[in-house]
Amino acid sequence: MAYADTLPKQRPFGATTRPDAWWLQPLVVFLGFSAFIVYSTWAAFQGVADMHNHTCSYWYGGINGQGANYLSPFYSPEFWGTSPHAIGKLPDWWPGWAPFSPAFLILWAPAGFRFTCYYYRGAYYKAFWADPINCAVGEPRKKFLGEHSFPLIIQNIHRYMFYLAALFIVILSYDAWLGMWFTDPLTGKEHFGVGVGTIVLTLNAVFLGLYTFGCHSLRHLIGGFLDSKSKAPTCAKAYNCVSCLNHRHMMWAWISLFWVGFTDVYIRLCTSGTIHDFIFFKF
Repeated sequence: MAYADTLPKQRPFGATTRPDAWWLQPLVVFLGFSAFIVYSTWAAFQGVADMHNHTCSYWYGGINGQGANYLSPFYSPEFWGTSPHAIGKLPDWWPGWAPFSPAFLILWAPAGFRFTCYYYRGAYYKAFWADPINCAVGEPRKKFLGEHSFPLIIQNIHRYMFYLAALFIVILSYDAWLGMWFTDPLTGKEHFGVGVGTIVLTLNAVFLGLYTFGCHSLRHLIGGFLDSKSKAPTCAKAYNCVSCLNHRHMMWAWISLFWVGFTDVYIRLCTSGTIHDFIFFKF
């Protein structure tokens, strides 16, 4: 029996026999990612002006005696900054010619976790690199570019970035807790309460947690490495729990991405006076 010794000729870029709108998904991903990258970059650089003018557009302390305590997740934890959350001030050894924003010190960590995420890899490989642009659609390259050499080999740090991402969930949960306390400017006494900003910050921690703890790396860490999970019932239950979140990993990835950006927008609008935070109750 004779076998063909050559592979079918590669389709030209974009060529396909698919009758559906195959280009729609990568286009939506491209626009969504691009919008978030542009906004988050702009938001991070607002801290440069804040440091220079000794103002704070990323923290909202309320008006008319509200005494709110909302910090943008783009700036948390705030190692050096101008808000009450700041651990310290910008040190004297920082060169005067170099711009500085508190966001510069921390955004690389959540960004590194997302951009090495197994779901996001497939999403932006299609949307930005067209490698492949979609299933059964011609690619612009003639050879496969794998993750075994630079720069894509960097994707393997995802398992380590998970530990940092998990730490950020703890930090953002603490920020949500702080957002439940309102300080009376006259007495200095703190009152427990819930405002719209409290809910926004709490949902931000929840959505990011659902995305982070549905991570493929966590599945491996708590049970995926076992040959037989039935021999380790506790690991099996934990593995099944993470797998439940992992089934909706794409959904939580996009919801959490949108919400973390919305949280920053909400706090900035409150700080600028464009909108006013509504407090449901405090006592």
